[in-house]
Amino acid sequence: MVHQITDETIEYVGILAKLELSGEEKEQAKADMGRMLDYIDKLNELNTEGVEPMTHIFDTVNVFREDVVTGTDGREALLANAPGIKDGMLKVPRTI
Repeated sequence: MVHQITDETIEYVGILAKLELSGEEKEQAKADMGRMLDYIDKLNELNTEGVEPMTHIFDTVNVFREDVVTGTDGREALLANAPGIKDGMLKVPRTI
């Protein structure tokens, strides 16, 4: 199917993309968009019966670990290495 891209469509896309296109660039964009839409039509002709949709080209699985509470509090170990401590917290220089 041949798609007719209008000047209004190109203007609208230019506004969305925040582009200022010259007349020659608008004509080139119309031709490019027409070819893209023709290619999409060509892809729609493919028989995808029985093909499972993919979200990624690689077979990926969730690699996150379970969120398990360990119950350890490393406050003393952290504060042992601190250069300054005040009221059980790190003491840092005043910033204004």
